[in-house]
Amino acid sequence: MHVLDALKSQYTTLASHHASKANPFKSEILTKNLANIELGLDEAHLITTLATMLQSLEIEKERLRLQVKRLHQESAWLREELASAQNKLHTSEEEVIQLQEEKKHLEFTLSLKKYEDNEDHPLEKSHVDLIEELFTEDCSDGRSPTPPSQYSGYETPPRLRTLYNLVIEYASQGRYEVAVPLCQQALDDLEKTSGHNHPDVATMLNILALVYRDQEKYREAVKLLIDALAIREKVLGENHPAVAATLNNLAVLYGKCGKYKDAEPLCRRALIIRRNVLGEDHPDVAKQLTNLALICENLQKYTEVEKFYRKALEIYEAKLGPEDPNVNKTKHNLGNCYVKLGEYQKAEALQKWRRDDQQKDQSPAYREYGDWHKAAPADSPTVAKTLKKLRALRKKQAVMLDSTDSLKDCALRSKKKALELVARAKAMRHSTGSFL
Repeated sequence: MHVLDALKSQYTTLASHHASKANPFKSEILTKNLANIELGLDEAHLITTLATMLQSLEIEKERLRLQVKRLHQESAWLREELASAQNKLHTSEEEVIQLQEEKKHLEFTLSLKKYEDNEDHPLEKSHVDLIEELFTEDCSDGRSPTPPSQYSGYETPPRLRTLYNLVIEYASQGRYEVAVPLCQQALDDLEKTSGHNHPDVATMLNILALVYRDQEKYREAVKLLIDALAIREKVLGENHPAVAATLNNLAVLYGKCGKYKDAEPLCRRALIIRRNVLGEDHPDVAKQLTNLALICENLQKYTEVEKFYRKALEIYEAKLGPEDPNVNKTKHNLGNCYVKLGEYQKAEALQKWRRDDQQKDQSPAYREYGDWHKAAPADSPTVAKTLKKLRALRKKQAVMLDSTDSLKDCALRSKKKALELVARAKAMRHSTGSFL
């Protein structure tokens, strides 16, 4: 613009000078050039104005860019706050659901009247009392299950334990029309949120299988347990304690169906897993030994039965103490095994030991059967059960008496003792209302 202004001044001076000399040709050229210079000046002014406008637009653009950046930061912060609030809401909803389930469970627990199951199995019959396990804890001795997976330290969520307790309450009342849909709805929700191959889904399949088993729908229960076993083997590994629990449940179900040959390998595999993960002397290993012994008992493998019961008894007495109920129960089962092996003296000794345990810290009441004396209340149902088993043992033992005793004396002696036992049992029945 400065150059054009200087040219304009020069051309104006020249144009006036040539106009005074009356030189029309040069004046015309100078006039045209002067017009072009003025046009250039106008264009220069326009460009300057546009540059100023563009500069102001760039400044406004940068300001808007900073504002957009700030808005993005605020939006991200708001998203984080929203996500945190949603997580808190989700956690609160889960806590509310869990509290509602616990409330229902407690209401049912308080409303239900509990009765002690006094059902007994005579020595003459097969004693099948398989132990079921739905939940299992992770290994506690530092050994990791193999192969490792993202769920290797899996523990059953408390909400599933609460749901299990609630379902058991419904099932105990025979309200399967409520228990089954409750399990199925929970199973559907878990599959939608976590997918089918998740440990929680396997646990829910176990719960539903238990309900079907109580309904004697064994085929459906077996399918569910096989599915649960496949899931746990896939996501937890073949040597995980939860896999052992599912194998045990499936073996128990086969045992209840009378398929002891199918149950035996499952139970043996569960025992191997428990020994590898928990060690040789863990109480869960003793439980598995007891289950395997009961299955082998129904397969008439009595030599193995005795070995398994003895090992289980050693573990229970060492780890849980001689006062634990499992010790008394294992002695009873071992006594049944001795009866079937024809070793009646060993069986009777076990029954006496059991009664000794049952009468500890009780006030003296009466002189007991045979050649042993212990204190026990007359209204104790456990004493009545032991008397009944001892009577059965003495009946079987009567045929093994010395050949010098006459059959008549043997029969009279057995009859007399049996009458004494029956009279004593009747007295206890009238005093307690329990039945032998």
